Amino acid sequence: MLSAAANTMSNNGGSYSNDRPASAGEPELATDAASGGFFHSDYKKHEDLKQMLDSNKDGLKLEAMKRIIGMVAKGRDASELFPAVVKNVVSKNIEVKKLVYVYLVRYAEDQQDLALLSISTFQRALKDPNQLIRASALRVLSSIRVSMIVPIVMLAIKDSASDMSPYVRKTAAHAIPKLYSLDPEQKEELIAVLEKLLSDKTTLVVGSAVMAFEEVCPERIDLIHKNYRKLCNLLVDVDEWGQVVIVNMLTRYARTQFTNPNADDAEEEENRPFYDSDSDSSNSKKPKFSLDPDHRLLLRNTKPLLQSRNASVVMAVAQLYHHAAPRSEVMIAAKALIRLLRGHREVQSIVLHCIASISISRKGMFEPFLKSFFVRTSDATHIKLLKLDILTNLATETSIGVILREFQTYISSSDKEFVGASIQAIGRCASNIKEVTDTCLNGLVSLLSNRDEAVVAESVVVIKKLLQTQPNEHKDIIAHMAKLMDFITVPQARASILWLLGEYSDRVPKIAPDVLRKMAKSFINEQDIVKLQTLNLAVKLYLSNPNQTKLLCQYVFQLAKYDQNYDIRDRARFLRHFIFNQDGGTAGTKLSQFAKKIFLAPKPAPMLESRFKDSQFQLGTLSHYLDTPCVGHHILPQFPEVAPDPSVRDVAEPVSAHEIKDERHSRKEKRDKKATKEKEKSFYSEDESSPAEESESEDESTDSSESSSEDRESSEYSSDSDKYSEEDEKKKKNVIKKLNNSDSGSSSQDFDSENESNSEESEEEEKIKPVKREGKEDAKEKPKSNLDLLLDLDDVIPITPIMTPSLGGFLTPMNPLQLNGVTEVAASFIPIKATELLNKVSGKGLKLDFRFTRSQHLVSSAMNSIELTFSNESSTTIKDIKVGNKNLPSGIQVHDFMPIQILQPKTTSSSTIGVNFNDSTQPVNLNINYQKDDETLSSSVTVKAPVGELVRSVMVTESFFTAEQAKLKGMNEHVVKIAFPGHNRKIISQKVFESANVALISSEGNILRFAAQTLASKSLVLITIKIGETDDLEVCVNCEKMVIGSMLLNDIKANFK
Repeated sequence: MLSAAANTMSNNGGSYSNDRPASAGEPELATDAASGGFFHSDYKKHEDLKQMLDSNKDGLKLEAMKRIIGMVAKGRDASELFPAVVKNVVSKNIEVKKLVYVYLVRYAEDQQDLALLSISTFQRALKDPNQLIRASALRVLSSIRVSMIVPIVMLAIKDSASDMSPYVRKTAAHAIPKLYSLDPEQKEELIAVLEKLLSDKTTLVVGSAVMAFEEVCPERIDLIHKNYRKLCNLLVDVDEWGQVVIVNMLTRYARTQFTNPNADDAEEEENRPFYDSDSDSSNSKKPKFSLDPDHRLLLRNTKPLLQSRNASVVMAVAQLYHHAAPRSEVMIAAKALIRLLRGHREVQSIVLHCIASISISRKGMFEPFLKSFFVRTSDATHIKLLKLDILTNLATETSIGVILREFQTYISSSDKEFVGASIQAIGRCASNIKEVTDTCLNGLVSLLSNRDEAVVAESVVVIKKLLQTQPNEHKDIIAHMAKLMDFITVPQARASILWLLGEYSDRVPKIAPDVLRKMAKSFINEQDIVKLQTLNLAVKLYLSNPNQTKLLCQYVFQLAKYDQNYDIRDRARFLRHFIFNQDGGTAGTKLSQFAKKIFLAPKPAPMLESRFKDSQFQLGTLSHYLDTPCVGHHILPQFPEVAPDPSVRDVAEPVSAHEIKDERHSRKEKRDKKATKEKEKSFYSEDESSPAEESESEDESTDSSESSSEDRESSEYSSDSDKYSEEDEKKKKNVIKKLNNSDSGSSSQDFDSENESNSEESEEEEKIKPVKREGKEDAKEKPKSNLDLLLDLDDVIPITPIMTPSLGGFLTPMNPLQLNGVTEVAASFIPIKATELLNKVSGKGLKLDFRFTRSQHLVSSAMNSIELTFSNESSTTIKDIKVGNKNLPSGIQVHDFMPIQILQPKTTSSSTIGVNFNDSTQPVNLNINYQKDDETLSSSVTVKAPVGELVRSVMVTESFFTAEQAKLKGMNEHVVKIAFPGHNRKIISQKVFESANVALISSEGNILRFAAQTLASKSLVLITIKIGETDDLEVCVNCEKMVIGSMLLNDIKANFK
């Protein structure tokens, strides 16, 4: 049997065919179906697949699983194979196990009893080293809809939420809504897990966590406060469907936490005086509305997503701008929505629905794109109708001529539904824009002679609505329409004409009774809607002209009394009491006294409005598309009148493990130093004790405040603060203590001469005392940053530029920084070639080159140190070269270079700028301002970092390298083979050094290992190169940040080629 199945598989070339081979033991079918075949007791379905799954060969099992998954993908029922498949959940073959889990996710809910037998296997799989197996096991567990295993699933979700792999944490987020729907009582525990997942900083997890939040507890907006800014900053890097969920959620968040940015505009419209000169001066003094910084952060970080290739992402951002952005900024979403109209028909339908809603309140937004909504013959009918709605909404006095000419061509279309909608659109334009009402009426009257009955009928209905606005001026049209009663057969059109004649019978006193006579003659053959209007016409004519119509009226009511439709009979019984007595005479009751006021009362003209006008649903949702609340719909809240407290979004900077380790190390040094000083205390008087020593003894308990994150430091240096408070004085003390610790740390290495260390301490006293004395005076004069305090201890203004570590200055770290077994080391290769940033033509004589120095910047270790070389290629002096406006993406920080006061002709000057790219390759746009010939010039430049410059070389042990590499498998590992002749290790290493700032860890055998870490997040980057026996290399890059790993591998590959 097995050999037959194997032969079949080899003959088929390993195809995924679901046809069973004849040689697999399947009985042959008889020609007569009733005599055997399917009805035979020996017939067994999928027998060959079951035999392959029971075999001992992984190849056969894998082939069987591929065929089964192929059946599932095609929609065929494969549930009968569940017992045979579930046995293979313990297979040691990873590929087989993955496919088994895919199958189980599909059928675990249908075959719950059999799935429960494998619970222990799934629980063991949750501890599997492979992240895909762990995630698949959790996915299957959460798919078993049995309340008995709720505690097991809850425990699995809690463990997986703390998993090292982001992919498993993402799966845990997806499992939360499944468990919640199975047992809503677990909500509180799930919220605790959800809160942990929402605080995750991995882009892979964030989108799924927000999706789970929307399913389980969308009302718990307090869970979002602490994560709001993180969500905004990570939004660009989240997967596309995660972006959709996050943007929709943040739209509702913005509506609850920020005030209406357009509230002032609405008030101005309401309170605007008839003449501009009447406006009082109080209005001009009214403070201008300023957008909340967090509100601005949301709008700024979502703006790039308008260029996304995913239509849902663009739609989500567009609805955010519509619901929560200032009116002046919504315009940018229009172009993105117009771009989506080139997509598939389904996408067009959703986008046009949203544009139709937006165009009601924001006509000017889409006016420049009017021609994009012109109907094409290839458009589906529902697309055509949506475009008609939008064109009608956008119609103004200036564009109505173009739109009406377009509508005129649509009337000749073969699509009857579309033609009727076009006529209705003409009527809406006529009622909305009074200047073209007569023109539209004349055009519609001309359509009454059209050969197409549907066109005539629709025209009658629209004319009836238009005539209600000004009936006195169009008596002839009413008479003309009365004559059409003999030709029009569409019930709605006939009913509209009868209503018009009854309402304005005094305008055509001779025609209306004659029409009633004709309708009485054909009453029994008319449709119900026509009969009802005939009864109304009879009552109105009886009240206005009883002499001519009394007998006709009695006849019509007598016919209606015995009509088959109960609506007609009830209406006749009801109306009879207004005009007739029970005995058939004229009425003398109270009803008849008020009959004229009831039936002949003036009626307001109907408003022809768009069906999208009063839609209160969030744009882009299913509820908005269907115009009815759907399951999972969240009501879009109104803006609050007063914004809630913004401090709830403030998050304390977390203290990393590295900082805690450094803190403990510095404390230990202080204790050792203090003990040494106590021993030597007898040599000094109390007056000679240093203030630094006093500050150490007093503030030893507050050492945690000394360590601040590098990101916070860099943000302090890059922002210009205009306030100087007690906090700045505290920062100044902290800087002094840091300087003290660093000096004492360096002096503690030299224990040979105690006198030298003591002299250094006395020098520190002399330096520190003037700073303490002048602290209050400086507070009044000018605020100073921490960098100024480091460099200007003696209040001496430095004339020369700041020396950076790359120049080998006095601030170059003497000892390498070692954290958790990772030691930062100097770059193995420093690029000398500079890249042109600004040519002399664009810079009007100023040329600018830049190069990455691959060294730590003085301000922050997270910053790239970039050397800028300014050359004056002109014949005149250039002055005051400095950084101007900066257009920085979110999370990126820049520390400006020292301004260059004078640059003589044909001379060159260098300076250094620090940029924290935040582990991204996004370009940084700056303006370089300078003066030339008494004219202030500004040139825009763009600095972009290669991915190899976003890392810094580190040294680790080989065992540490191997252990960390084992953790970064799966999606964190990128491998490629490169053809490279020759096995020269020096050349290979040099190629890698040129591509990235990495350090060589080991070069044993045929394997080269390199290590580095990212500048901002300190994530390890591990590169392994295996030299093959032939002329090829296998390059493997392991990095927690998948994008950096993939891009770095491509750069290395390109450099080798």
